[in-house]
Amino acid sequence: MFLPLPLFFYNIILMGIFRSRKTYYVYNPKTLEYERVYPSARERFFVVLRNLTLGIGIGVVAFFVFIEFFDSPMEALLRKENKLLQTHYDMLQRELSQANEVLEDLQQRDASLYRVIFNADSIPEAIRKSGFGGSNRYEHLKAMTNSDLVVETTKRIDMLKKQLYVQSNSLEELIDFARQNDIRLSCIPAIQPIANKDLKRTASGYGTRIHPIYHIRKFHSGMDFAADVGTEIYATGNGKVVFAGRKQNYGNCIIIDHGFDYETLYGHCNKLKVHVGQKVVRGEVIGFVGNTGVSTGPHLHYEVLYKGRHDNPAKYYFQDLNPTEYEALLQIAENHGLVMD
Repeated sequence: MFLPLPLFFYNIILMGIFRSRKTYYVYNPKTLEYERVYPSARERFFVVLRNLTLGIGIGVVAFFVFIEFFDSPMEALLRKENKLLQTHYDMLQRELSQANEVLEDLQQRDASLYRVIFNADSIPEAIRKSGFGGSNRYEHLKAMTNSDLVVETTKRIDMLKKQLYVQSNSLEELIDFARQNDIRLSCIPAIQPIANKDLKRTASGYGTRIHPIYHIRKFHSGMDFAADVGTEIYATGNGKVVFAGRKQNYGNCIIIDHGFDYETLYGHCNKLKVHVGQKVVRGEVIGFVGNTGVSTGPHLHYEVLYKGRHDNPAKYYFQDLNPTEYEALLQIAENHGLVMD
C-alpha cells in the first residue's frame, strides 16, 4: 500500500526534471556581439538525466524520512483508535475481575451459609466451573487483530455468564426454600420422641455398639430411650404415617414421612395409635412404649433418616433442649453399655 506524498515532495521531483537549463553566450569579435550557444542533443539529454536522478533521489530520501518520523492521517487515526481500544480492553478486564470477585463471594456464601441454613446440597464445583464444548468455539476470533486478547476476554465473559446462570438458578432454589421454610421447620423432626426433659430415659446413642443379644460390634442406627411399657410416644415433626405394623427386629413399628427427604422410625412399640395414611403433627401421641421385636427390655428405638440414609437423631433436638441439656444428652448417649436392641 502506497501512502500519498505531500505536495512538497512532488514539487522537489518536478523541479529536478523541468528546472530551466542555463543559457550560454559567446562574444563574436567580428560582429562585436554576444551570440547564443545552443548545447547539443547529447548534452541536453545528460543534463535532464542528471537533474531527474537528483530530483528522484531527493524525493525518495524525503519520502523515507517522512514515513519514518511522521504518521500519515490514516496511520494517526488508526493509532488513536488502537490506543482507545486497548484502554477499553483494560477497563473491561478490570471490571471482569471485580465481577468475578463478587461472584466468588456470593458462591461461597451460597455454599457455606445459605444452603447450610436450609440443609440443602451444595452445587458441585464441576457444575459451577464447567466450560463450554467444542474446540472451534473461538476459531472465528483468531483472525482478528490482537486475537489472543480478544479470545481470552471472550472466554472470561462466557465463563462469567455460565457461572451467573448457575448462581441465579441456585438463588431461585433458595428463594423457594425460604418460602417453604415455615412448613419445613414444622416438618423437621425437632423434639425427643418421649418426655425426657431430665434426660434420665436416654439409654444409648447413634454409632457402633456391642449388640446386647448377638454380642458383636454392630452399627446402632438410632437412639434408645428406656421407659415403662405404655409411656406415650410423640411424633417429632409434622408428616404422614407410611408404615404402622409389625416389622422384623423392630416389633411393632411406626414410620412417618415428614417430607423434605426426612423420615422417622419408632420401634418396639406396645400399641399403635395411628394408621397408614394418617397425617400427624409434632407432639401428637402416635403410640406407646413396649418391648416387642428384638429387645432386652421396655424401650423406644428411634431413628431419623435423611434422603434414605440414617442420621444421628441427637442432631435434631433443637426445639427440645437448651445447649447445656444438649451437651449432657450427647455424653449420656455415648455410653456403650446400655444398648437395648
